[in-house]
Formats: sequence, C-alpha cells, structure tokens
Amino acid sequence: MDSPSSPSSALVWLRNAAVVIVLAALAGVAAWFWLDKPLPAKAVKPVSEVGDIVAKVDAAFQADWASQGIPAAPRADDLTIIRRLSLALTGSIPSLEEIREVQAMKGDDVSQRWLARLLADRRTSDYLAERLARVYVGTENGPFLIYRRRRLVEWLSEALLQNRPYDRIVRDLVESKGVWTTNPAVNFVTITNEQGKGPDEKKLAAKISRAFLGVRIDCVECHDGKLGSPWKQSDFHQLAAYFGQAKFDFTGLRDDPKQQYKTRYLGETEPAVISTKVPWKPELLPEKGAPRSRLADWITAKENKTFARTLVNRFWALLFNKPLITPVDDIPLEGTFPPGMELLAEDFIAHDFDLHRLITVITATRVFQASSLTEHTEAEARWAAFPVTRLRPEQMAGSVIQAASVGSIDSEAHVLFRIKRDIDVNNFVKRYGDKGEDDFDNASGTIPQRLLLMNGNMVTDNVKGNPLVGASTRISMLSPDNKTAVESAYLAVFTRKPSPDESAHFEGLLANTKSIQSRSSAVSDLYWTLMNATEFSWNH
Repeated sequence: MDSPSSPSSALVWLRNAAVVIVLAALAGVAAWFWLDKPLPAKAVKPVSEVGDIVAKVDAAFQADWASQGIPAAPRADDLTIIRRLSLALTGSIPSLEEIREVQAMKGDDVSQRWLARLLADRRTSDYLAERLARVYVGTENGPFLIYRRRRLVEWLSEALLQNRPYDRIVRDLVESKGVWTTNPAVNFVTITNEQGKGPDEKKLAAKISRAFLGVRIDCVECHDGKLGSPWKQSDFHQLAAYFGQAKFDFTGLRDDPKQQYKTRYLGETEPAVISTKVPWKPELLPEKGAPRSRLADWITAKENKTFARTLVNRFWALLFNKPLITPVDDIPLEGTFPPGMELLAEDFIAHDFDLHRLITVITATRVFQASSLTEHTEAEARWAAFPVTRLRPEQMAGSVIQAASVGSIDSEAHVLFRIKRDIDVNNFVKRYGDKGEDDFDNASGTIPQRLLLMNGNMVTDNVKGNPLVGASTRISMLSPDNKTAVESAYLAVFTRKPSPDESAHFEGLLANTKSIQSRSSAVSDLYWTLMNATEFSWNH
C-alpha cells in the first residue's frame, strides 16, 4: 500500500486538489465559516402520530425484560440516536454541518424531527433502494440486453421517497409486463434470464419465498423437507409454476397462456406439467386472473400476515444491523414471535403498508433509543440495550468520506462530489469485502480489513484531504482555539464531544505545534487516529 508520502499519494493529492479548486469556485466559500454560524433547524413536521403503537411495542418489550429480570438501559443522548438514524437510512454518519443543525434544535423530540428530515432526503431513498435491490435481484449486473439494475434501483428509490405503499411496490415487481428499460419493475423477473431461455421459474420462486414471505421453500427444490421441515418438493414447484407463462419477446416481458411449467420430481422418470398452488392460506388466492397477478394478490393480502412480518423483520434489521428473527428470511409461519413483532406487523397492515410510518414507529421505541451501555449480560440479546454491531462495508466507506467533509454530501452537493463519493465507496467495498445479500452477518473484522483502514488510500487520502475543503484542514485553520478544533474533529468522526481527558490530551498535542503547517498536520493525525479507533467502526 502507498504511504502518505509516496509519489502516487502525492499525485492523488494534487488531483484531488485540482478538482476541489474547481468545486470551490462553483460552490463559493461562504459556507466555510461554519464554526461560528450553526445552521438553523428547518421546520419539518413528524411523519405521523405514532404514540399509541409505540407505547404498545414498548410495553411488550418491558414485559419480557421484567420476566427475565433484565434492567432496561437508559435512553441514549440525541447525537447517538442521530448517528444511528443516519447510518441506517443514508449509509453514513451525519456530517458536521448536520450535527450543528441538530445542536441548534430545541425540544424533546429532536430525533423524531430529524427522522422526518431524513425520510424526505433523497439519500435515504437511494440507500434503502440499494439495500432492497440486493434482496430482490442481488448485486450482479445480469443479462445486459434485457436487464437494467440501475433502472430498478432508481424506480425503487422514487417509490420509497414518495412513500408508495409497500404492497403496491411488490405487486409491480411480481406482475409487471413490458420493456425493462421503460417499466423498471420487470427487472425483478428479467434478471433470472439465462442464455436466452426466458425467466427462470425456480429462481423466481426462491426470491418470492425469501424476499416477500420470509420462508425458505427453495430448500425443498430437489426433495421433500427433512428434520421436521413442513415443506414438500411440490410446494416449491407449484409456487414456481405461477411464472410458467412468463416469456420475453420484442414487446418485452409478457404472459403466454399456451406455456406451461414442467419439472421432474424426485423419483420420477419424466417431467410433468405442474399446476399452480400456494403453500398456505389458499382461500386468499383469487379464482380468476393471470397467474402472476393472482400470486401478487395472495402475497400482499392483508390476511397473509407472513408478508407484513417479513418486511417488519427486514426493516428492523436495516435499522439495527440485526433482525428480530435470525436469519432475516426464515420466519416461522406460526408460533411465539419476539416482543413487538406482531404488533408492528398488525400496525403495518392497518395503515396500508406505510413504510415511513413503520420506520417512524421502530425508531421511536425504547429499544432503538436505548443506550448500548449495560452491565447485564443478557440485555443486548433481549433488546434491553441497543445491540452493538459492526458497520457494513458501505457504511464504513460512506462514513469515512462524510467525516472528511464538513458539508453534507447529499443531493444538493455538487455533482462532482457525489460522483467521487460513489466511486470511492464502490472501490472501498470491493477491497474491504462486499457481503452481497448477507447484510446482517455480523462476523468479526479481519486483519486485512484493519490494515486496509490503517494503511489504505481511503482513510489516508481523506484524512490528508485537500487544503481547501478537507475537514481536518478547515478545522485547523478556522477553529478559534485548540479546544474547538478537538471538539469539532470528535463531532465529525464520532458524532459526540470528547471527554475532558480526551480533550485535554489532544489539546496538549495541538499546543505544541509551531506553524500553520504543523498544526494542520496535527489535526490530520488526530483525524487518522479517530477513524482507526474501534468506536468509529461500530454502530452503538
């Protein structure tokens, strides 16, 4: 890896400097003096009134904690909650600019007001769209001639931004027809095409069962279930048969009533025509209509609670980096569910699959707002304290880049900043290790990952930054004193103020600097130290 002083690093620095000079000319320099002028809070109304359901969910968890003799952790401070919200919904920590805005807010509902801001932010819809797209179609680009992953993600992002009911989103994915470029929802089906053979019914059945129903029926594709599994081979293939009429031609994706789905069951010598049948609650299936439309009706029926539970579990996982039920796509049809799950699912159904409301409810609970600090060994496992989890790779990359910039890298940021961020995030994730669809595998970090953070270009280039817009440089130049400089660095990287001991230590180091250059270098070193600290790599 290149050291900060290597020729290649110097070239990178010069390149970035040139880019930023142009950006500075375009954007102006007035916003640089953020230290003395915190941004005013914008008037944003909460998404909805959710007090009643939040109280019920809280009561369900409190009853569980009481039965186990587990004390609940106290509420976390607002900045900690803001950090959690930003990581969960935008994939990065909040900017220093945003932190100043939060600090200017008054009242006891700061986190919910900030959530409302985030739900109206394109960063949130873009990020959540990418997370859901991984579930629906994976991470590969697929067959180019009939598949556009980027168009699907854009479509999902717009739907999430407008808070389109989730059942309508899923209906479109399952039953849509037409061309994949003009009707992005059909990409859910076209991704399964291989070698021009048409949609892969088996892959689609597996996606349907896991992504929308939270069950792993695909485990019986080749044989009946064993070890107590309720599923049979026929359950899987009868579900796959709903896509048997789907085909591609010059008009795009359409249904051909003459087509039939065939397969050979275990023990049979010849393939047979498989009729359509849902694996449970057949009374919810409409009698008439195209196969895919009937299936969409059944999946999204309000009485089919598996649909709501699956989404609740996945969004709980996105918000906590840990699902209520593990694995996230393997939820029992019946039985005793974790506290709050049924209440959340029922509220989700009663309010017409309102995703923004679901997020608002979950993030208003005592569980989400609880401190992660606890002395009880079972508190975290029972959700009596916020679970401490490692940041996902894209969260790590996004946080490094955002911490290194005072301003928010959002839809209002200059396009060159956004392009550079996307390129840097993609490159880092590839090297750090992309988890693919397995977002919630909380395995320990590896030595190569730690070395990448300590010695790789991602942290080094952003820490050293650019003399014009790099956060560390601007902090060193614009802070009125060392105490403010240290506090600003801590807020930018950790989203918290330093403790008195931390502040005193680093103030002493800055006090020893004799020139502007040495002071800037010392602040850069402080940044590098904080970014490589364990605290930065975890959600807590």
